[in-house]
Amino acid sequence: MEIDGALAIRVETENWQTHARIRAAELRELVTRIGHAGDRFLVVQRIPDIPDVFAQVWHEEGGEYRLEYRAAADAFFGTDLDDPHRVADLLTGWARREPGWDAGVAWEPIDLGPEKDVPQLPDGVRQQVERLIRERLSCGYDSRKTLVEIAEEYRDADDDERPVSRAQAWELVDRLWLERLAEQETWGEEITDPDRLTRVFRALDAAGVTARENFACCRGCGTAEIGAEREGARGFVFFHRQSTEAAAEGYGLMLHYGGFDGSEETTTAIGHEVVAAFAGSGLSTEWNGDPGRAIEVSPLNWRKRLEG
Repeated sequence: MEIDGALAIRVETENWQTHARIRAAELRELVTRIGHAGDRFLVVQRIPDIPDVFAQVWHEEGGEYRLEYRAAADAFFGTDLDDPHRVADLLTGWARREPGWDAGVAWEPIDLGPEKDVPQLPDGVRQQVERLIRERLSCGYDSRKTLVEIAEEYRDADDDERPVSRAQAWELVDRLWLERLAEQETWGEEITDPDRLTRVFRALDAAGVTARENFACCRGCGTAEIGAEREGARGFVFFHRQSTEAAAEGYGLMLHYGGFDGSEETTTAIGHEVVAAFAGSGLSTEWNGDPGRAIEVSPLNWRKRLEG
């Protein structure tokens, strides 16, 4: 599957690089690059991420390329190839979900061993953790891994113990993640309000205003941390995680902005630039021109698609 020529995938490499929505040529470059110490493998996930579905490649200089893909919890296959371009072609076909992408290769099943039983969570704990994860899913920015960490860190109000194991967290998160993906399918190809918001933020970022979604935990932390994202920009605009939660609950979204020179004049100019960027986007803003007041984006129908 491709969007504007980019593959709907996320690639992570051993050297901690992440590449999202890249083109087939860029994927080929990553495959042909690996092989040196600290940069010997890459893992490819779909966007949105699907539990038990991924592809991966391992290569050490002078050796073959080990290509593996998992299609389901009980369907894992691998093969050894000596041509990185063949590997890149196969990965590209996998990413595009082309019929017969895996033909012509001698795939061998990979034994995953016996499936481990995961104890059921007590009803009270399960209900509380499900509520927490559903709230984060509705915000739409967390990966499956982050949600698992959140579930693991859950503590009962009357007990400092963590009642959710990692295996229980993965099982619960994956179940709720799939429910949310099924809900997204009902939206079809419709452009949602968060889609429109992302387009505006990308345009601002390209125009020299650092624009960050779901950035930091609150306004104070976001204002303190946004300078590290400057990269030559004149000013900034962001909304923090608490604002995201409010938008997901049906309220408007508060945008915080400013100039990197700290002046009131620049802050006001950035505020006007942000408001102007929303013109024609399908979203409405409310702001009285006061540089000390946040810009509100309202109304919003917060249907944020998961990525993973």
